Amino acid sequence: MTWFLVALIGPILYAITNHIDKHLLEKYFSVSGVGTLLIFSSLASILALPIIFFADPTVLDVDPFNIFILCIVGLLNTALLWFYLMALEEEEASVTIVFYQLVPVFGAVLGYFLLDEVPTLIQLVAMAIVILGTTIISFELDGEGEVKLRTRTILFMTAASLCWALGSVIFKVAALEENVWRSLFWEHVTLEIVGLLIFALVPTYRKHFLESMRANSKKILSLNVLNEGLYMFGNGAVAFAYLMAPIAFVLLTQSLQPFFVLAIGIFLTTFFPALGREKMGGRHLAQKITAIVITGIGTYMLLHFGG
Repeated sequence: MTWFLVALIGPILYAITNHIDKHLLEKYFSVSGVGTLLIFSSLASILALPIIFFADPTVLDVDPFNIFILCIVGLLNTALLWFYLMALEEEEASVTIVFYQLVPVFGAVLGYFLLDEVPTLIQLVAMAIVILGTTIISFELDGEGEVKLRTRTILFMTAASLCWALGSVIFKVAALEENVWRSLFWEHVTLEIVGLLIFALVPTYRKHFLESMRANSKKILSLNVLNEGLYMFGNGAVAFAYLMAPIAFVLLTQSLQPFFVLAIGIFLTTFFPALGREKMGGRHLAQKITAIVITGIGTYMLLHFGG
């Protein structure tokens, strides 16, 4: 079961990065917005490139067509990041991340239309279970007992999940071997280009970026670098786990990320409320746990019976 412990490193570290993203948005970018954070993230990506190259010097040994595909996927991942941050800007991380369980659902749908992959009956049932779970978390319970639809969160996270799934399908359509380090390298290159374009073409974000650099550059850059480091280490752990166990088993551990996000949120709220706050009322926790359990079961079924 060593592979299981190694594979768990990924979702645990990803969950930590989700809370770092939320902390950055609340403390440093509540006014300047997501675009400014993307510019800072592009700066952190510059530092990541030599580390990725050291981990796998073959990241540049790819033909132009594959570079084009990797850049397209990198662009989709950058769009994914923007949609995710837009949702996270106004919603708890524990709520936002549940919607990522839609990724294999979209992957199955896109596989049907683009790859002629016909889902089985049990896969269709699994997809329905995931959608049920995300539907449960789609409604916000306020203090007065009113129920509101999380419209913006639904739209942004559905778009983010679709970008993620589409990127994976493009890899398969192009018959491109999915190499973690190559994907990371070109994803970061694309993020840098997008960050530079945002800086050059959007005066408001450029102004807020320069103001943030003057006021809190060390703290913001440090958190971004830490975030990138945790993200890359998590990817490395997952890639190593792939060598130790069947890919399907490793992928199943990724469905545990929402549990870790919620657990970390509860821990921060209890012991370090200045770093993050989670709605911990009985109804809120019941809703989150129910949605996480249901989507987790659906994701498990979909991935387990998908290969």
